[in-house]
Amino acid sequence: MESIKRYLKFVRPYSWQVIGTVIIGLFKFGLPLLIPLLLKYVTDDILLAEGISTEDKKSELILVMGIIIVIFVVLRPPIEYYRQYLAQWTGSKVLYDIRDKLFDHIQRLSLRFYANNRAGEVISRVIHDVEQTKNFVITGLMNVWLDFATILIVIIIMFQVDVTLTIVSIILFPLYGFSVKYFYSRLRQLTKMRSQALAEVQGHLHERVQGMPVIQSMAIEDYEQEQFQKQNKNFLNKALVHTSWNAKTFAVVNTITDIAPLLVIFYAGYAVINNTLTIGEMIMFITYIDRLYNPLRRLINSSTTLTQSLASMDRVFEFVDEKYDITDKDNAKNIHSVKGDVSISNVSFRYEEENESILKNVSLEVKQGETIALVGMSGGGKSTLVSLLPRFYDVTEGSIRLDGVDIRDVKVQQLRQNIGMVLQDSILFSDSVRENIALGKPDATKEEIIAAAKAANAHEFIMNLQDGYETKVGERGVKLSGGQKQRVAIARVFLKNPPILILDEATSALDLESEHLIQESLERLAADRTTFIVAHRLSTITHANRIVLLEHGEIVEIGSHEELMRKKGHYYELYSIQELE
Repeated sequence: MESIKRYLKFVRPYSWQVIGTVIIGLFKFGLPLLIPLLLKYVTDDILLAEGISTEDKKSELILVMGIIIVIFVVLRPPIEYYRQYLAQWTGSKVLYDIRDKLFDHIQRLSLRFYANNRAGEVISRVIHDVEQTKNFVITGLMNVWLDFATILIVIIIMFQVDVTLTIVSIILFPLYGFSVKYFYSRLRQLTKMRSQALAEVQGHLHERVQGMPVIQSMAIEDYEQEQFQKQNKNFLNKALVHTSWNAKTFAVVNTITDIAPLLVIFYAGYAVINNTLTIGEMIMFITYIDRLYNPLRRLINSSTTLTQSLASMDRVFEFVDEKYDITDKDNAKNIHSVKGDVSISNVSFRYEEENESILKNVSLEVKQGETIALVGMSGGGKSTLVSLLPRFYDVTEGSIRLDGVDIRDVKVQQLRQNIGMVLQDSILFSDSVRENIALGKPDATKEEIIAAAKAANAHEFIMNLQDGYETKVGERGVKLSGGQKQRVAIARVFLKNPPILILDEATSALDLESEHLIQESLERLAADRTTFIVAHRLSTITHANRIVLLEHGEIVEIGSHEELMRKKGHYYELYSIQELE
């Protein structure tokens, strides 16, 4: 199967560890196979032996048991330890590599993917589904083969004693194989459906935990409880169907493995009565039947485990196969020294092929160091336009050029390294203030971080925090006020020091005092940089070199504040309304 082939590529670097575990496992599983031989020897050659004195029997028994005890007390424990350790070590290393690969994949997926998929479902695949695949390494590549080897060795030994009795012992094997094949093909499908339902529960839960302030402020706990119950009930239904089929599987297959020993006991007892089999051989055979069918029962459990692993494997690679919307061309250019000239030529954009265009034939020439303000009613395309600059999305038609080079011909990472963004809702990670600022330049010194914080008017409030720059800000910066979060976000852009700056509603949700401090730091940040400002509050962008009014995805007015006010068009009307308010 395709998923297994792909998974084995992650296992291949650890081939020797897998082989070593199997070899050690052969000793681990092989040593207990001595016990039936021991029982036969003690019964036939010591206890029931004729012509040997009682003292000689005692001496022989003590010698034999001494040797066996040494084997099981001295040799068995280290063999068991290294088999378990190597198996778990290998499985853990494979999972580490897969998760490492998946996180790289997550970072390459476009914002379009995250707009259409819930974070909780992504997390479920990276954590739960990857964890389930570990059983494929430990069970599928190690234990299953050891169980098969155990069965083969037992059959070979049994054939040496009595061919007919051995055939009776394995006569139900074909029926067992058919049952496993029949039941587990359906079980894999049901397991995949159950995993998807669990991922949906996790996705729903993740969203609601993040949105708990909204739930509590709206007093909709009862409604949300009902919504969660629907998701949970869906998972319960899938889980119960899976459980029912799994129970049927165990019922049928275990019945087969229970019937076989009964046949052997009957035939062996009959052979002893006819003097064609010794009592020791009968005891050995019955003991070996347990050694034969215990691995078979383990294989049933292994089949269930492997079915779950394969279903999770399918979901992991289904996620891996998500296409990247934004990729580098084979001949993508490196850019090192960016001036900041931006040319937007006849750009149109729609989020999906079947949707209406958000931007329609937009053209704009921006020179190095200019400040361009994008204004207009909500839904006009302002934020969409600035999201095209760092290639969060690619234009549907037209082109955007940076210093004369189409941004689609530039390496994405280098393009984004030259653009700094401050958004309305600046996301902080639950690390320290210092670490959040350092995102702008991960190798920055403490002095550089402090200088950036001072430039962003953030140093003073940071020093008043309990642990200063080492204060943990909580998830999404929940321990800081809106203004403080914005200043930390501005500080990291100061640290990044990009030639192009995008400010998307950076001050719209702040109080007047915070807005004043942030506006001051933003003007300092925008100096000598090509700057794009998206704003609803027009009083904050009157200083811009040019103001672009977008309506329904088209430029309807463009000019400085004074020019547009003299023109008395749409901008004049918007500004006048806000001033009156």
